[in-house]
Amino acid sequence: MFADADEVASVKAATTAPFTLGVEEEFHLVDLRTRQLTPRASELLAALAASEHTYAAELQQTVVETNSQVCSSLTELQDHLRGVRAELIREAGRLGMGVAAAGTMPLSMSEVLLTDKPRFRRMHADYQLLVREQLICGMQVHVGIDNRDLAVQLVDRVAPWLPPLLALSVSSPFSHAGDDTGYASSRSLIWSRWPTTGGAGPFASAREYDEMVENLVASGVISDKGMLYFDVRPSAHVPTLELRVCDACHSVETVALIAGLFRAVVMRESGRALAAEPATFAVHPTLQRAAMWRAARSGIEAELVAVGEAKSIPAAVVLRSMRDALEPELRDAGDWDEVERLLESALERRSAAARQRDALRRRGRFTDVVDLILAETRGDKHQPTESAGSLALARDYRAPAYDEALLPDGSARPAHAAVLGLLSELGPEELTRRGQELAQRTFDAGVVFRPTDAKEARPFPLDVVPRVLTGEEWSRLEGGTSQRARALDAFLDDVYGEQQIVRDGVVPAWLVEAAPGRRDAGLSIPRGSRRTQVSGFDIVRDADGRWLVLEDNVRVPSGVAYAMQSRRLLTATFPEYASMADVLDVEVVPRLLRKTLEESAPARSSGSAPQLLLLSEGAHDSAYFEHRMLAEAGDMPIATPAELLVQDDVLYHVVGQERRRIDVVYLRMDDALSRRSGKDGRVIGPQLLRAVRAGNLALANALGNGIADDKAVYDYVPKLIEYYLNERPLLEQVETLHCADEDQKREVLARLEELVVKPVDGYGGLGVVVGPHASEAELDQARELIEQQPSRWIAQRTIALSTHPTLDAGRLSPRHVDLRVFVYFGAEPVVVPAALTRVAGAGSMVVNSSRGGGAKDTWLLR
Repeated sequence: MFADADEVASVKAATTAPFTLGVEEEFHLVDLRTRQLTPRASELLAALAASEHTYAAELQQTVVETNSQVCSSLTELQDHLRGVRAELIREAGRLGMGVAAAGTMPLSMSEVLLTDKPRFRRMHADYQLLVREQLICGMQVHVGIDNRDLAVQLVDRVAPWLPPLLALSVSSPFSHAGDDTGYASSRSLIWSRWPTTGGAGPFASAREYDEMVENLVASGVISDKGMLYFDVRPSAHVPTLELRVCDACHSVETVALIAGLFRAVVMRESGRALAAEPATFAVHPTLQRAAMWRAARSGIEAELVAVGEAKSIPAAVVLRSMRDALEPELRDAGDWDEVERLLESALERRSAAARQRDALRRRGRFTDVVDLILAETRGDKHQPTESAGSLALARDYRAPAYDEALLPDGSARPAHAAVLGLLSELGPEELTRRGQELAQRTFDAGVVFRPTDAKEARPFPLDVVPRVLTGEEWSRLEGGTSQRARALDAFLDDVYGEQQIVRDGVVPAWLVEAAPGRRDAGLSIPRGSRRTQVSGFDIVRDADGRWLVLEDNVRVPSGVAYAMQSRRLLTATFPEYASMADVLDVEVVPRLLRKTLEESAPARSSGSAPQLLLLSEGAHDSAYFEHRMLAEAGDMPIATPAELLVQDDVLYHVVGQERRRIDVVYLRMDDALSRRSGKDGRVIGPQLLRAVRAGNLALANALGNGIADDKAVYDYVPKLIEYYLNERPLLEQVETLHCADEDQKREVLARLEELVVKPVDGYGGLGVVVGPHASEAELDQARELIEQQPSRWIAQRTIALSTHPTLDAGRLSPRHVDLRVFVYFGAEPVVVPAALTRVAGAGSMVVNSSRGGGAKDTWLLR
């Protein structure tokens, strides 16, 4: 990276053959006794002076650089790199040193020693802090390009392909002081501080590029041409294009994977440039920089920015898509089979940064991290020292799809490691006992729910294994659900008003006119009033770990009280959980709800403090437990319609001889208002609407909201977001087919056994037919219903729902889960820090509580 330009070329030999490969690797030197960095590069290089391989000094005395020969194939490159590493490691070992290929090392030194060369002394004088903090190592790939004008043009063309390559390399999660930086590649952040890093920009010719270089040197910002550290640059010494974004890689296999993909990118963009075609991607520099930042932050364990689509999706999806897009070039180079093998191995193994964090988590020792890096640099499979709590409960665990807590090898994902470690330590017998204790606490607390068609309410099934979402995951969901809440509220205000969205042709008229959830009552709500004070968004993860919105609920979404009680009950049963993680507080929910309702009060309210009331159908309602709990916690009365009286367009709550004026009603019932009677014996619905029209009452949520969570409207929500908010959707959703469209209906009927069919006005899982799990009789009935009333049905592709470990007979079993996220929308939308994870029964994909599903405590990490 900083090797003296007068001493060593970028690769050992120049080449004129196109698309050959060469690699530069930088290695930390570690004292094998203390595992700290050791400044003895000069000794090691002296011992290697007679080698046929090329080694060089770097800026820091703790680093040595190697430079490969020119290679034609990935197999040749790997064999050569292993030979270079083996010699370096052997000679270092004789001197009591280890060789570590990683972006940073967690055990540094108190004093930094620079290599004593005039160029390096000048750099230190000019750049001060930047030089002192460069205890970092990178890896560079060279691809042979014998046309320098073409190489210069490729600098900008290949840039959008780079973030996934950085993500594959990440190996620097820890600072030199041993702190976890929160980034998978902290090296790239340190490196970016130099004045000539990042994107170099577009150039039409080598002459234009060279003029830029001369100007930089003349400006005094850099002292020589060797200080160009751009993400991609034409080499100053050999006819190659050089990739410079990557961390030093633990394994030769990772180096080869990155080299193979980068060569394919160069081949792709070279062909397009020579054919006078535009680059594959045209990406604004700001988005490109954001995508590189995301790669440094997340590695391959989370999401990356797919620059061609300008959205974040799981890294595995991005990488496999990149591989598939480059298949012609990979096959032409003879690299397809090897890159395919190396990529799947990398995704299964996870990033070097993740493995380093795993090593630290086991015993809390940074020496274990160093030992991991040393072993993997040698090419050994590191055998970690396990903690006392191995995951015995998960030995026979087989997840059918993406599992949110366990990796395919049975080890815990980082966010769940502490929880699963505790459960393994407790053992099956103790877990069974505590599971029984939890069920009894649930019953004693009255946490019940009545499934559809059940005569009596029953204790709400609650699992002992909490679901853990990282702060990064929760932040993503917060932004996406808040956005949907704003768009749906605007849609409701519009469709019960001027219907401008229909006039502009964004949605068809039939979508609004024929919607089963449309109600004349919706016309009574004053324009501009809030209609969706409480929203619930059902979100799932697919087989790739991608978040998808499955349903929107803006009528009477339930579940937030169950999320609160899950936390209380689980913490009481497992007091060990209380101090295990920094989790958002669910107890703020009642305060947030009350604030939202108060902010929805009409202008003509009864006083400075609006009077609130929760309206319920009563104890026979399936979610009455929640109604009662929210009312008590929110310090508002709970009432049935029979306790309400409207006089002079003002609503009163009547209890005995006393009555109190009410300004805001939190509705926990919807269409029943059209048939239930108030205190005076008259149907209460029309009376409430008179009070609303008079400006004396607000209803939360507004009547008629069902049009917005209509399953047919769901498919248009991305368009609603763009139309009303002028924003792009932050969350993806499931592709939906409308049977009201004749062509789409034919497709649904032809693919019925592979789709999920839903009634547009259904909720709670009612009427849903899951094609792959349906009997022939159920499919025949679905066909008949679709043919009879096509406008009432939609279909969606079957999602391989993610699973989460659930205690079952003393062992962990994978069960499908979803997540209901709540948004309270008064003056501004607030995403509630209490999400409900619903769990399907054994062998089922239906998670709805009304269909017998259970729940988990959901930890939202700060």
